[in-house]
Amino acid sequence: MGTRGIQNSIAVAVPVSLSFGRFSDVTTPVLFARALRMLLARSGLDKNEIDGLAVSSFSLAPDPAVALTRSLGLSLSWFEDVSVGGASGCVALSRASRAVENGDASIVACIAADTNPKDSFKNLISDFSRASKKGVYPYGAGGPTSVFALLTQQYMRTSGAGREDFAAICSAQRRNAENVAHAVHKKPLSIGEYLEARMIAEPLCLYDCVMPVTGAEAFLVMSESRAISLGLPYTLPLSNIEAYNAFSEDSSPLRGGWELGRERLFNEARLSPDDMDIIETYDDYPAVSVLQLEELGILPVGEGAKVLAGNKQLLARINTSGGQLSCGQAGAAGGFLGLVEAIRQLTGQAEGWQQKDARH
Repeated sequence: MGTRGIQNSIAVAVPVSLSFGRFSDVTTPVLFARALRMLLARSGLDKNEIDGLAVSSFSLAPDPAVALTRSLGLSLSWFEDVSVGGASGCVALSRASRAVENGDASIVACIAADTNPKDSFKNLISDFSRASKKGVYPYGAGGPTSVFALLTQQYMRTSGAGREDFAAICSAQRRNAENVAHAVHKKPLSIGEYLEARMIAEPLCLYDCVMPVTGAEAFLVMSESRAISLGLPYTLPLSNIEAYNAFSEDSSPLRGGWELGRERLFNEARLSPDDMDIIETYDDYPAVSVLQLEELGILPVGEGAKVLAGNKQLLARINTSGGQLSCGQAGAAGGFLGLVEAIRQLTGQAEGWQQKDARH
């Protein structure tokens, strides 16, 4: 994202974040309604002017996602149910941009929301996936943390990274969240506190794991000319890539799909990794952020954790709201959080945590 658009001048505007704290009895459709209300209030739009909707959620069942059109009172010409977890925000942006480009919709609301009732994470662990339910849960393991503990162990073996390196990353993200209104963790986290924290699944400790919360994230996609006519601060998507099961031959996936499309990503944007003023990663666990940064060419492969831990200036520009490690993970909305924060920073709406001269 940045200040020069190459996708027929598609504008992204009105970043919205709703935090309800750790637990809430509010229903998921209510979260979507409140996020939509904030989008309308901040944009000055009437509800009838929204003719496209992209949604992401894990907790709408048994209702289908499309039932939200009735719950929200929306009459639409375009709808997309984006159910790809942590990639949901970027995929929703990509799909919505194409819908506006092709004339399928003029203004698309992209919203992700999930509630977190008590015992929800316990239920997630017991029913995380078919393979987990049958293969590991009966033997005392399950859920995402045990899987990412193995990934983190492998990264530490191959890179020589230590827990103190991840401690520096977690501590920096907590500093970034200090003034962020929707962050659930704002208290400073020292390296010592991290290293002494109880283990959840070795080598992952309490502070490596995101806290499940209730919340929503949202933004609007429209033509640049429409954003100008509405007087909205906006930013322009310059390039995007997608990859699914990118390295299917890998028995233990330390690689994602970023390196496959990295050259096209930066070439289409006419920028390089060094031009990035802020960087928002999907940070469900610190090692995952490092792997993204390595594959995107921002950090050296196999050395990323150590290099990042020693670079305070770079740490301040990564996950500028504190990421999910500080703001919590509101289900599928966790996949929107970094993108919404990027929109907020690039449009100068981050208030007490605005990064100076953030353009790309």
